[in-house]
Amino acid sequence: MNSNHLLLEEPIRMSSILEPPKPSFFPAMTKIVGTLGPKSRSVEIISGCLKSGMSVARFDFSWGDSEFHQQTLENLKIAVKSTKKLCAIMLDTGGPELQVVNKTEQPISLEADTKVILTPDQDKQATSNLLPINFHGLSKAVKKGDTIFIGQYLFTGNETTSVWLEVAELSGEDVVCLIKNSATLSGPLYTLHVSQIRIDMPTLTDKDKEARAFLSKLGELNRTQIFAKIENIEGLTHFDEILQEADGIILSRGNLGIDLPTEKVFLFQKAAIYKCNMVGKPAVVNRVVDSMTDNLRPTRAEATDVANAVLDGSDAIILGAETLRGLYPVETVSTVGKICAEAEKVFNQDLYFKKTVKYVGEPMSHLESIASSAVRAAIKVKASAIICFTSTGRAARLIAKYRPTLPVISVVIPRLKTNQLHWTFSGAFEARQSLIVRGLFPMLADPRHPAESKTGTNESVLKVALDHGKASGVIKPHDRVVVCQKLGDASVVKILELEA
Repeated sequence: MNSNHLLLEEPIRMSSILEPPKPSFFPAMTKIVGTLGPKSRSVEIISGCLKSGMSVARFDFSWGDSEFHQQTLENLKIAVKSTKKLCAIMLDTGGPELQVVNKTEQPISLEADTKVILTPDQDKQATSNLLPINFHGLSKAVKKGDTIFIGQYLFTGNETTSVWLEVAELSGEDVVCLIKNSATLSGPLYTLHVSQIRIDMPTLTDKDKEARAFLSKLGELNRTQIFAKIENIEGLTHFDEILQEADGIILSRGNLGIDLPTEKVFLFQKAAIYKCNMVGKPAVVNRVVDSMTDNLRPTRAEATDVANAVLDGSDAIILGAETLRGLYPVETVSTVGKICAEAEKVFNQDLYFKKTVKYVGEPMSHLESIASSAVRAAIKVKASAIICFTSTGRAARLIAKYRPTLPVISVVIPRLKTNQLHWTFSGAFEARQSLIVRGLFPMLADPRHPAESKTGTNESVLKVALDHGKASGVIKPHDRVVVCQKLGDASVVKILELEA
């Protein structure tokens, strides 16, 4: 990895470090995904998270039933209406996950340098010497000397609550392991991960299929985006093919930290985010402020980690245990947002822009050329915002791909559609899906205003967009604004100078 990949503006004025942050309707350009759970599913807490900067709510179907998540969703809808903050929904399926099953839910103490047996017989009770698992093929997949990690959902890395095992011998379907560190496992389920070993399990579990049914209630599945979660060596090896098919990428650093040598994780993060950036697909990073699950402030290392994720080019940060079961979900969203905003101030947009243009090459497509021109023009004239009229959201996402240092207000114009039985408006899906893209802030326009105009920019819908920007504090009197719109068969970029 070349040193010039460091996307940092230099020099940084020391005096600027002491300048207090300015209040803003948009806390940061980088988006925050909050996982809703036991500690964050009330209308009050969800409302607090939305006000603090959460733009995507994550529902984790690796635990909890559909009824639990449905009630949380209803609470989210109420919070969205009361706060007037748009929020997208991310549904995380469990997938093929090895688990230790502890039906009694009693704490299990494991002592270093003793042995424990992993068995597929789930009728047996979990003890310090025997751990039932949900998979019959483990003994065929591992060999003596292999490493196995067991930890509670969303690994904290804390060695008192997770354990490393080394395969000592194989006995039929049972796997006998040497315990490498003392730990206490508490709770009903613990994730089991075998380092650098492919486990042959079905991609979609019965619970995932239930999640699919849940998802179908929210809209048309063919319009739902699919983000691929990269969490092991196999995902790393096939990254390019996965990126080509997926709508976005989630870097599951907790799992990657087990499969990859510790010193290699950051290299993969930088390389993967770079690839996502160049093709204009969202890159999402998780496991950033684990300590805030139980503490009001992150560690210095965690704060720096968040900033580096932003400087690497991440679109969004996922908060998992921090909001799911953490004690301070609202404060965590606020803190991460503030760190992201500070990092964005020193992001080297000029270098990033040049890299992206070079990667795209020539000749550019018509839309790509318009998008890059809009960003360059906005920066050159010191515009306060870019306003993009769109029906599908593609033009706005392309503009955001070039990482302008100013907000991109995506004015999504709904389209009237029919399936021969009834009429529906599209647009809400497209608006919400852009909430995970860095720097993109959507608003849904009146469907009577076309995104494509034959005569010129539709003055009434433009006024609505400008009023939205003014109300949010982004646009002020005498500011310059860049407008990107399709006029008939042509796309144009306009620079407007506002009056008082």
